Amino acid sequence: MTSKEIVIRTLNYDQPERIAMNLPSPYLNDFYSYSYNLIGSETSKWHKIDKNTEERIDEWGNIWRRLDGRTKGEIHKGILDNLDMIEAIKLPDLDNYQNYKEAEENFASNRDKFKIGSLPGFAFNITRKMRKLDQYLVDLLLNKDEIVILNEKINTLLEKAIWNYARAGADAIFFYEDWGTQENLMISPGLWREVFKPGFVRLCNTAHENKLKVFMHSCGKMTVIIPDLIECGIDVLQFDQPKVHGIDKLSEYSGKVTYWCPADIQSTLQSRDEKVIESDVKEMIEKLGCKGGGFIAGYYRDNEGIGLDAKWQNIACKAFIKYGQLSTRDIYKEW
Repeated sequence: MTSKEIVIRTLNYDQPERIAMNLPSPYLNDFYSYSYNLIGSETSKWHKIDKNTEERIDEWGNIWRRLDGRTKGEIHKGILDNLDMIEAIKLPDLDNYQNYKEAEENFASNRDKFKIGSLPGFAFNITRKMRKLDQYLVDLLLNKDEIVILNEKINTLLEKAIWNYARAGADAIFFYEDWGTQENLMISPGLWREVFKPGFVRLCNTAHENKLKVFMHSCGKMTVIIPDLIECGIDVLQFDQPKVHGIDKLSEYSGKVTYWCPADIQSTLQSRDEKVIESDVKEMIEKLGCKGGGFIAGYYRDNEGIGLDAKWQNIACKAFIKYGQLSTRDIYKEW
């Protein structure tokens, strides 16, 4: 099987010969990801504004700052000083197919891989930065109608990006949208369903109509809306901290959604215990990939950011290879 065939079988619960993997060299990687490249964008690179501080402007017009010279930084000033400016803001030209030509060329050169087109998020991840998160959460309560209007503008723009990725030859879209704290969903489930779920349904439908799968990353414990996300049409949930939800809890949805996870970066890897890491990897494969597919082995690229030597994730990679090629076959037979 090619990498693409393995991923498709994984997503369709069609008994691939091994689990799908997104691991660094020299391990296995079944995926190829690429993002649009905005021609003539006014996005700036990081530049010094004083001895300790760097600043940049993103594609939406938001100003970012950082102090350490290596992280992605934080929003310093969003493009929307007030919500009266919604109709006037200039959005990136995601409708221009020329911005996807590089993606098309790179996808064509990686036909055996499962090809993913990167989105900047769905509406929440984009619009919260325009207002900064604290003000945005207030807006959701006091200015909800304006946020709905803003979301609609962004959803219309993202639809165009999805169409263009389909034209470029992608197999899926991938977006990042962190919805959870360590304790729970960032807003009430009822408010999420009212304000954001319709956009998820719309964009997932657009992707599926164009024969694209939908991959979503989210940090934190947003377990309460997993059934909603499945209902919306999310095909893959990428969790870097799967244990915050509980592996047994996630297993309740096995066969309905595919999980893409590294060894948990908050607990498993932080144990710095080879036996714990191997055991947790084996448990994820057995419980989340037990329906003839449904699990993708992941890797967290920023070892320095989580304060770990790469050797601990190397242990996880070897466990993914070990159990992902052998025990899953036995699991499939038992199922």
